[in-house]
Amino acid sequence: MKFFVVIHLAVIVLMIASMWKVYTKAGQPGWASIVPIYNLIVLLEIAGKPLWWILLMLLPVVNLIACIIVYIAVAENFGKSAGFGVGLALLSIIFFPILAFGDAKYMGGTAAPGVPAAPPAQQPPPGPAQ
Repeated sequence: MKFFVVIHLAVIVLMIASMWKVYTKAGQPGWASIVPIYNLIVLLEIAGKPLWWILLMLLPVVNLIACIIVYIAVAENFGKSAGFGVGLALLSIIFFPILAFGDAKYMGGTAAPGVPAAPPAQQPPPGPAQ
């Protein structure tokens, strides 16, 4: 019995540390990840979703779909695929530590979902002086 309690506490500590690190990478305060309701508001900011989506998170069944959509947006804002976002929703214990402690960088949701960011504009080579 004690073994399972220790494992359970280890998983809780891993998830808190992972969420804290993800929030910090996104430029948000890490402590926001452990405050109920407020962590959803900050997560919506990280995902680039409007604040009224908090209402979707409170509706049964709808919250499951909204959660998957939000996690996909979070993954894309960190430069990961939609499949990684589904992994965040369904296997958080595995995918959040990968996102938190891996080399993913927060891109701030500047690109539309599914559209890669535009490459930097290139200057034409200097021509002969006229």
